[in-house]
Amino acid sequence: MAQLKRTPLFSVYAEYGAKTIDFGGWELPVQFSSIKEEHEAVRTRAGLFDVSHMGEIEVKGKDSLAFLQKVMTNDVAKLTDGRAQYSLMCYENGGTVDDLLIYKKADDHYLLVVNAANTDKDFDWLKEHLFGDAEVTNMSEQIAQLALQGPLAEKVLQKLTETDLSEMKFFGFKDDVDLQGVKALVSRTGYTGEDGFEIYCHSEDAVTLWHAILEAGKEDGVLPCGLGARDTLRFEAVLPLYGQEISKDITPLEAGLGFAVKTNKEADFIGKEMLKKQKEEGTLRKLAGIEMIDKGIPRHGYRVFAGEEEIGFVTTGTQSPTLKKNIGLALIKTHFASLDTEVYVEIRGKRLKAKVIATPFYKRAK
Repeated sequence: MAQLKRTPLFSVYAEYGAKTIDFGGWELPVQFSSIKEEHEAVRTRAGLFDVSHMGEIEVKGKDSLAFLQKVMTNDVAKLTDGRAQYSLMCYENGGTVDDLLIYKKADDHYLLVVNAANTDKDFDWLKEHLFGDAEVTNMSEQIAQLALQGPLAEKVLQKLTETDLSEMKFFGFKDDVDLQGVKALVSRTGYTGEDGFEIYCHSEDAVTLWHAILEAGKEDGVLPCGLGARDTLRFEAVLPLYGQEISKDITPLEAGLGFAVKTNKEADFIGKEMLKKQKEEGTLRKLAGIEMIDKGIPRHGYRVFAGEEEIGFVTTGTQSPTLKKNIGLALIKTHFASLDTEVYVEIRGKRLKAKVIATPFYKRAK
């Protein structure tokens, strides 16, 4: 059996009572206290996540923009220094290679943050399509990433720095921020549906920063959080997970991510033709929210029916900690995706009644 990979923060997990699992080849905490407790901490106060398993790829050179425009669905030309952008990379058939964040440091310098399990695949994909004066470097082992998420995130992190975090807008970032002696890139982004920050530092500084943030947040009830709460939080906010809402067989448009697909940008990008066709003609499948009427939890991969017709499958589902309801996301035939349409989810051999509901399931008050 292959040895599981560990982040630079693995040594502190036991100290905080972490229960670890194998997540895409990484030994990561699924929870520290309980998933519900950690979920609630992020929705009402703040929680700290170790997301150092994520991949970081640097793109440098004077042709960096032209190269990124070729491989990204979003319009990277719209990015200014100190701003981040959500984008996707697609295959020629419109299927998704990965979804990611692009940070623009300078005209010839970008940082891409990709999904952990896709890091090597993404890096190879980028190398395969390189041209001109552009180079890519996999920085993943040198960089650790922490995410402080929740309504009190700014208040807590501000205690560690003289940089005025209130000036940082959503999807803005600052490099070389001093956090009690640790230099980090601080970005106002996240994967929870809450306000918060993603913090990138040198791997060797991760433990120091972890302790400093939890100490600064002690009086505000900040908790260390695991993958379980990260998943329920992102699910309620309807933020996609690769391998579930998007994959090589699911296009960004089917997953409702059309805002990050700019088929009208001048540059030709991989998959543009197919995605443009889908935008113009509509997709045959669509990601829809469902709420169970009968008692049961819709889990990933469960089949969805309308009458006797199989119309799709559940991509993610759980009992929502915030809404206290059994809800799911399902990729179904577009014809059945209208609100209040009655559908059935096959759970342990029984078809249980559900209905299509609006998404996102959760949206924070501004």
